[in-house]
Amino acid sequence: MQPFPTPEPTIGRGIRGSPAEIAAMKLFFALIQEMSVFLVIGYLFSKSPAFKALAGETLNSRQKLILYLIFSVFSILGTYFGLPVRDAVANTRAIGAVLAGIIGGPLLGTAVGFTGGLHRYFVGGFVAAPAMLATTFEGFLGGMVHLYLCRRNRSEQIYNPRVAFITTFVGELVHMAIIAGLGRPLENSLALVQIIAIPMITANALGTFLFMSILRDQKDTFDKLSVMFSARAFKIAERSLGILGKGFGAETARNLARIIHEESGVGAVAITDTNKILAFEGIGSDHHLPNSPIASVLTQQAIRNNEVIWVNGQSEPYQCSLSGNCPLTSVLIVPLHIDEQVIGTIKLYEPKNRRFLNMNKTLGEGIAGLLSDQLLRYRYEEQKNLLVTSELKLIQAQINPHFLFNALNTIMAIIRKDPLRARELLQHLSNFFRKNLKRSGDLATVDEEVDHVNSYLKIEKARFEDKLQVEIEVEPGLGELRIPTFTLQPIIENAVKHGISNMIEQGVVRVAVRRSGQQVTIEVEDNAGTYCKEIQGGGLGMNIVDKRIKNLCGSQYGIRISCTPEEFTLVSISLPAEGCQL
Repeated sequence: MQPFPTPEPTIGRGIRGSPAEIAAMKLFFALIQEMSVFLVIGYLFSKSPAFKALAGETLNSRQKLILYLIFSVFSILGTYFGLPVRDAVANTRAIGAVLAGIIGGPLLGTAVGFTGGLHRYFVGGFVAAPAMLATTFEGFLGGMVHLYLCRRNRSEQIYNPRVAFITTFVGELVHMAIIAGLGRPLENSLALVQIIAIPMITANALGTFLFMSILRDQKDTFDKLSVMFSARAFKIAERSLGILGKGFGAETARNLARIIHEESGVGAVAITDTNKILAFEGIGSDHHLPNSPIASVLTQQAIRNNEVIWVNGQSEPYQCSLSGNCPLTSVLIVPLHIDEQVIGTIKLYEPKNRRFLNMNKTLGEGIAGLLSDQLLRYRYEEQKNLLVTSELKLIQAQINPHFLFNALNTIMAIIRKDPLRARELLQHLSNFFRKNLKRSGDLATVDEEVDHVNSYLKIEKARFEDKLQVEIEVEPGLGELRIPTFTLQPIIENAVKHGISNMIEQGVVRVAVRRSGQQVTIEVEDNAGTYCKEIQGGGLGMNIVDKRIKNLCGSQYGIRISCTPEEFTLVSISLPAEGCQL
């Protein structure tokens, strides 16, 4: 098979020199003409959606297959449009092979080089086999350059035109050496190389340089758009942070719609729940009114099927369901959801005179995902707060009935013998329950916790008389340390209820608050040694205290129990030295 005959090039007439020099010069200009065709093709390729998918940092198998087909066509066309010279073909075949290797790696480069070389082999001629081998090598060489750059953490140089130029220049030098060394008869090979060497080396290296420049510039454009997209998304995230904490309602939707409209630059933004429009900003606000029921079939479909709907107004016409004169002609509808349950939609619109950009489509989908994640997080925080409140109520419920029953019995026994003391105990009981009712927050100071348990211990001492002794020591400067509310009460109640109450001899409860490096330790010790359970199997109140400390202060803090039966039980509570923070 011979290449299509090419008319003798006219460029270069009038050049003076030896016949070989004149032939080489004419060939160079002719190859430049042929190369220009590839540059136009390369430019069009760089503008296509296919290149955008292939311009990422990594390529999957499907993308490599697409690149193989594209660059194999470039390589074959380089031969097909080549110029016949002495029963051979001067060509720009190396451009496709080298680019494939540099961009896609050794396997892709070798595959494209072999494909282009195999086509050249079937074209025929006395250097068909050496040309096939040389083209395969050039693809492999480009792949090795790719591998070298990646292993040296210089992958950003893959699209560097100078790297492409040097690689192709070296590859074409080897190409000429293979033809000169393996072509037969030898004198014909040498004569051929004398004519084609400089034109092919220069034209292929320059062509690869220009081709890679086009691809790099377009890739830089994509990267800049990605940066701009990310900046918009982060700006929207920054401005909307905290807004959804107020719940998903009309006020929240108005604020979000205004932010998205300002940052995205689209014609209009609407936010709906599953039944009505919550907010609308931008063109068409005269008839897209908040609190209006959802009339759009597309919006209803997006909510019903939990799917993204995009009507670009070109391939698919869009007609507003509220007004026949609405200037909005394209729309993107993205559902908002929590745990796969759709709670509403975000809608981005563009008017007739503006094209709905793919970037805005991606941005809209990203915004919806971001807000859905925020809604999920705030739902989690709300449930967590409800759980904390429930746990506090549970501790209070545990304390109140049991303690109230014993306290009233004690006061009834004392009231006849010592009314003044009974009155004092009633004041302590009143103080204890008043603090119980008022302490609904997550944190309290050490002094507040000690004051709370003091009222409890006053009544318990009246109940046990001299059988109960209490010692409390707080290191100076730690009284204002903030710790979870109801930290001390359940621990001290356990010491009295499960320890001291079971003793015949005198019971002692010691409470010590000390600093140790970057940690504060609260120790509650009794001399009964009857409560030796691990925290996981301990009482409900102690488990809740441990869990709340870990949630509010960090997982490295909490409760540890040590015990020697019938000698002592020591409950150590570890807390951060700077206190707990909400």
